[in-house]
Amino acid sequence: MGKNKLKKFADLDSYNHVFQVSFAEIDGKDFFMKGRWQEDFFKNSNPVVLELGCGKGEYTVGLARLFPDKNFIGIDIKGARIHRGATDAIDEGLTNVAFIRTNIELITSFFRKGEVSEIWLTFPDPQMKKSRKRLSSTRFLKLYEDIMIGNGLIHLKTDSNFMYTYTRELLKINNIIPEVDEDDLYSSGFHGEILSIQTFYESKWLAHSLPIKYLRFRMPENKTLTEPDVEIDFDDYHSAGRSVKRR
Repeated sequence: MGKNKLKKFADLDSYNHVFQVSFAEIDGKDFFMKGRWQEDFFKNSNPVVLELGCGKGEYTVGLARLFPDKNFIGIDIKGARIHRGATDAIDEGLTNVAFIRTNIELITSFFRKGEVSEIWLTFPDPQMKKSRKRLSSTRFLKLYEDIMIGNGLIHLKTDSNFMYTYTRELLKINNIIPEVDEDDLYSSGFHGEILSIQTFYESKWLAHSLPIKYLRFRMPENKTLTEPDVEIDFDDYHSAGRSVKRR
């Protein structure tokens, strides 16, 4: 492991707004902050918003700048990525930001029902061969329902046509009508201030004229969800200079 990574991990260990929890540590148990994020960490009653697969945390920090009356938590398994956003939050004096380094599958160990008001899925890996690993699959939507307020808001922002189409089909088969559905966000004129926050990789894809897609919908309560049974063309990972390795 390089010295730069070691320094980043040492920094994260010293940051009081970063929580690093392994699968072995939390599997089957509740994290000590579960149900207490507003009161004990943020020390307010403002809504809690999650960014899942937050990468370098650009969206988590960007939203925190725009909405000081909300609390934002970025979650990712890669500590070296989180370091960027966590450090920016300190440098800017943002007190409405936290990060959790853990597996997204474990989120019900970190939050109780009704503790989360919104979830952002920003450029998740489309997992084209493994539906259970897709962050908008029925498996994950059930986890989100278990921690969100009733009719909580979910945002999906993606460059992947596969991910976008799959999620649209899932919503369709389950009679969930999206509040917003844009297949070319920046050409539509809809994006505005919030959706104009860009991750490092989004900026690269935009430079190659890859259209960014956006879906916003509300999580239904107590609804048994069905996976879509449709054939979807896989993304061409080598087009426009993209590599197979995603964020």
